[in-house]
Amino acid sequence: MHNKCFITLYTARINSMYPEQVQLYKYLGSTVNSDNSIEEEIQHRITLGNKAYYANQFFFKSRLVSKKSKLKLYWSITRPIVTYACETWVLKETIGKKLMVFERKVLRRILGPTKERDGTWRIKTNDELDELIRYKNIINHIKAQRLSWFGHLH
Repeated sequence: MHNKCFITLYTARINSMYPEQVQLYKYLGSTVNSDNSIEEEIQHRITLGNKAYYANQFFFKSRLVSKKSKLKLYWSITRPIVTYACETWVLKETIGKKLMVFERKVLRRILGPTKERDGTWRIKTNDELDELIRYKNIINHIKAQRLSWFGHLH
């Protein structure tokens, strides 16, 4: 007898076996869930990004390492962990804000505060951070990755 697949609205039967239905699972390092939302995956990616940052905080906090080198370290290690498989993400505004908050927090730690003319210190504004990284923020990076991936499809 040859293999037949019978699918009903609620269950699937393959060769008189009923596969287990699950709400979510990991596939190639990404969480896939039944409602196709990526909020949990993004939160997990941000958590992994924080772990990567703190695992390398010796370099990020060192005064012997230049800010330029720290940015390269962030862009080559931490950001790829956060944006793994981002080519398939549907970016909602709330998700974009979470990603930007994460990145700005890391950038403020790397780039440090700004000294005013009167000798006081203040944290850098979002606009100042964008200018310092030449608008190569995480959202623009994700959009570029998606375009690059789309180019491979055609």
